[in-house]
Amino acid sequence: MAAKRKMEWAASGAHLRGVPRRAVFAAVGAFAKAVASLLNTTTVHNADTLLRLVRHRPPGVPLLTVSNHMSTLDDPVMWGFKGFPSTDASLARWVLAAEDICFKNAVLSYIFRLGYTRIEQSCGCRGLRTVEYRWKCIPITRGGGIYQEHMNEALERLSDGEWLHTFPEGKVSQEDGPIRRLKWGTASLIVRAPVTPIVLPIVHHGLQEVMPENYFRGRRPPLPLCNKRINIVVGEPIEFNLPKMREMAITTSRDFSLPTLGWPSASPCGLDEAAQRSLYNAISDRIQAVMESLRIFGKKNLTS
Repeated sequence: MAAKRKMEWAASGAHLRGVPRRAVFAAVGAFAKAVASLLNTTTVHNADTLLRLVRHRPPGVPLLTVSNHMSTLDDPVMWGFKGFPSTDASLARWVLAAEDICFKNAVLSYIFRLGYTRIEQSCGCRGLRTVEYRWKCIPITRGGGIYQEHMNEALERLSDGEWLHTFPEGKVSQEDGPIRRLKWGTASLIVRAPVTPIVLPIVHHGLQEVMPENYFRGRRPPLPLCNKRINIVVGEPIEFNLPKMREMAITTSRDFSLPTLGWPSASPCGLDEAAQRSLYNAISDRIQAVMESLRIFGKKNLTS
């Protein structure tokens, strides 16, 4: 079963001449548009900032968006609002997807493995080379730690200057409460990326009503619900003074006495595990605080 779920062949741009790949991108984009813009009412605050960074950020600079996670439809529906290029594969995000959910059977594995092929110019006499991508979903093993193999793939995408989206809370929560404590995976990507990404926070509300977890007998509805109000608040990029934060982490980590997990030294500055924990915690706390302020802003806007 595990071998069937890998399906690397489905990620090839030559698979059935790319027809399944194009069909999936078009279908998912159309689905997101229908749910967000036709079946429900979606309001987006500061959408221009997101659109500008998706389309016109400096060459080679990656974009890392972070958001709360209120339903299994957050992605892709949150990208289905009017004016967003949700059917353009070249502008689409990469996303960390739970392996036990998105790759749990042959059908889902096939869909999430479908990719597109991009031709890149190599240096010197090498000429052209073909780069094959999956359907912009990076499988993540929940509980596998922040240094699991798949996180290296996420780093590669950031190294390419791509757009990556994460749900740093780590799981779906439909409670109308404060942003929960964030996992350290997103912070580790910020620190380890060769080029520090632009970190853009997003907080949304309403998708938990479009796809409630306990709709009937503890199950989700078979189809998204309609006539709901979705509110999306896009913040401003979060600035991190990483050199200063590293120095502070080294100083504060001297007080740590937690058992070690065998983490490798974090490049490029070779932080030991204690310093990494301190640094990742500080970055995560900063992101959580900003997301919480956006949540409060959105809640006031939603009730006004």
